[in-house]
Amino acid sequence: MATLPQAPPGPGPAVPVPRPAPPAIARVRRRRRPSGEPPPLPRHLNASGKFWLFLSAVVLVAWIVVVATGTVSAFDVLDTRILQAFSEVRTPWLTRVAEAAGLLASVKAIHVIWLSNLVLLVVFRRWRHLFVWLGVGLLVVNLAATLTTTLVRPRPYGVEVIGEWSGFSMPSLPMTVLACFLVSTIYALVPPGRWRTVGKWTVAGILVLTALSRLYLAQDHPTGILAGVVLGVAAPLAAFRMLTPNAVYPVRYSRARPAHLDVSGDRGEAIIRALQDQLGVLATAVEPFGLSGSGGSTPLRITVKADSTSGADESCIFGKLYAATHVRSDRWYKLGRALLYGQLEDEKPFHSVRRLVQYEDYILRLFSDAGLPVPHPLGIVEITPEREYLLVTEFITGAKEAGEAEIDDSIIDQGLAVVRRMWEIGMAHRDIKPANLLVRDGTLFVIDSAFAEVRPSPWRQAVDLANMMLVLGLRTDAERVYQRARRQFSEEEIAEAFAATRGLTMPSQLRRMLRQQGRDLHGDFLRLLPYRLPPVRIQRWSWRRAGLTLTTLVVFAITALIVLNLLRSPL
Repeated sequence: MATLPQAPPGPGPAVPVPRPAPPAIARVRRRRRPSGEPPPLPRHLNASGKFWLFLSAVVLVAWIVVVATGTVSAFDVLDTRILQAFSEVRTPWLTRVAEAAGLLASVKAIHVIWLSNLVLLVVFRRWRHLFVWLGVGLLVVNLAATLTTTLVRPRPYGVEVIGEWSGFSMPSLPMTVLACFLVSTIYALVPPGRWRTVGKWTVAGILVLTALSRLYLAQDHPTGILAGVVLGVAAPLAAFRMLTPNAVYPVRYSRARPAHLDVSGDRGEAIIRALQDQLGVLATAVEPFGLSGSGGSTPLRITVKADSTSGADESCIFGKLYAATHVRSDRWYKLGRALLYGQLEDEKPFHSVRRLVQYEDYILRLFSDAGLPVPHPLGIVEITPEREYLLVTEFITGAKEAGEAEIDDSIIDQGLAVVRRMWEIGMAHRDIKPANLLVRDGTLFVIDSAFAEVRPSPWRQAVDLANMMLVLGLRTDAERVYQRARRQFSEEEIAEAFAATRGLTMPSQLRRMLRQQGRDLHGDFLRLLPYRLPPVRIQRWSWRRAGLTLTTLVVFAITALIVLNLLRSPL
C-alpha cells in the first residue's frame, strides 16, 4: 500500500515524565526461611482429617487381611448377632419409619444428590470444587464397587431381610456413596464457620439414621456400614482440605470475582509475616483495594510502619496477589483469544505463577529504567511456593483514576508522552484503561504492566495510542485530545491507531464507561481525522490456529460424551 501524505508533527514543548520517589517506610532485618520450615501459608490436614485417613487405612488393611486369610466368617457371626438384636424389636410402625429414614440411600435419592450438586457448582462457577467433587465421587464409587465385588460378601443371613437388596455388602455401597456425597456437599457448597459446623452435624445425624434404618431392615452388615462410612467420609475430607483449602479457595456467596482472593484470616497473617521476613517491611494491615478495576489478580493496600524520618507513623504500599488460579485463567483467556483472533493475538501462556510475577516485575523495572511514570518496584514475596506470590510496589497515595480525575492539557500531554516513550523503547502496555491511569497533583501515573509486551507488533502499539486518547477523552472531548496528540504524533499514526481499534480491542472497563456516557467518542475521533485508513483485520488464520480450533472441537465432543455419562446415576 502506498504511503499516504502526512504532515510531520509540529514542534511542541518537551513533556517531562516524572519519576516517583521510593516510599518512606521502615525497614528491619530480613529473615531467610530455613530448609524444612513450612512456607507462610502451607497446606495441611487438620487433626480430624488425619484421624479419618488413619481409619480408612485401617479399613483397607483389615479388608486385605480378611481377603488373604479367608476369615470373613468371624465377622459374619458378629454381624448376625447385632442384626438379630435389631430384628427382635421390629414392629409394623417402626418398619415404616425405617423405610422412610433410609430413602436417602436409595438409587434415586443418590442420583438426585449427584445431579443437584453438579448443577449448583456449575451455576456458582465453583470450578475447582466441581472437579474435586467429580474426582472424589468417581474414585469412591469405583473403589467401593471394586471392594464389594472382590470380597463378594453376601447380604446378611440368619435374619429376615425386609429391605431392598442392593448387591454385595462389604463395604455397603449405598452408605459409602451417600457419606461421600454428603461430605462433599458440605465442603463444596457450605461456607466455612458456623454454617459448615451445623452442616457437619446434620450429615452425621443423617448417616446415623440411615445406618440404623439399613440395620433394622437387614440390608447391610454392621461392619459393612462402618467400613463404608469411614471410606465415604475420609476421601472427600482429605481431598477438599488438601486441594481446596478454605484459605485459598473459600466458599462464599457474594458478587466478588473469583479472581479476587480472600486476604483475611490465615492468608492475611501469612502476607504480613512474609513481608517482614522477605522484604523487611513491618506490615500492620492488609485490605483489598480497587477490586472493580482488576480482573486477573487481587490488588491490595498494605499499611506499613513509616520511616522515622517521614514524620508519620504509618505509610502504605501496594501489592498484587497472584495465585495458581490466575495462571490457569490466563491460559484459558489466551487460548480463547488465539481461537477468536488468530495471529495478532498469538500469545504464549505462562507456565507457573512464579513466572507471571517475575515477568510483571521485570516489565515494571524496564518501564522504570526508561523514565516512565510507574510505581517504584519493591520486590516479590512468596506466600506459598509455586502457588501464591505477591508483587509489591509503591502505593500512589491520594491518586484518582483517569475516569474520575480532572484532565487538563498537562495530563493529556503526559499520557500521550507515555505512549510515545513506549514506542521509542519498543514496548506496548496493552491494557490502557481508566483504572490503570492514575492522576495525583497534576501528575499521571501508569500502573498494572502485567499485559505489557517487549517488541510488540505495530498493531499493538497503535491500539495503545487509540486507547490512551479514548481514556483521556472521557473527561474532556475528542477535539481537545486530538489537537494535543498532533503535537507528538503524525496524522497517519493517529489514523492507523483508530483503524486498529474497535470494540474488541478496547478493555472492558473502557467500553463500559463509554456506554455509560452515551456518546460515540470513537466516532468523534474518526470525524476529526483528515482521512481514514482501512480497518486493520483482526482475524488472521494460521496453521497453529487451525490446529487449536480442531483440537478444541474434538475436546468439546469428548467432554460432551463424558458429561452425558456423568449425568447417569453413580450406583
